[in-house]
Amino acid sequence: MKPQQQFEIIYTRVLASHLAAIERKYHSLIRSTIEDQLSYEPEVKTRNRKPLRPYSQLGATWELRLGARNEFRVFYETNSATYEVYILAIGIKIGNQLFIAGEKVEL
Repeated sequence: MKPQQQFEIIYTRVLASHLAAIERKYHSLIRSTIEDQLSYEPEVKTRNRKPLRPYSQLGATWELRLGARNEFRVFYETNSATYEVYILAIGIKIGNQLFIAGEKVEL
């Protein structure tokens, strides 16, 4: 069986402001989950990973849910040709509202 190609995870510069709005104690959980879930097969739909509607406001085509109550959202784009995953936004879901960098976002 041929080993799978590992995807390189690329964090965009705006993520610093997104993470600043999330308590620091969750940063390592977010980073480790991103590494675990998106290094291999980031384009496979799972219980906590799903494709987004085309032309989402964030420019992402995929969403990853994580955390104890799935309160965190990671929005990303993939490039299968170069084996890259671009992390575009990280937010927190409170009730039915999504906040990125402390601001409410409509998807």
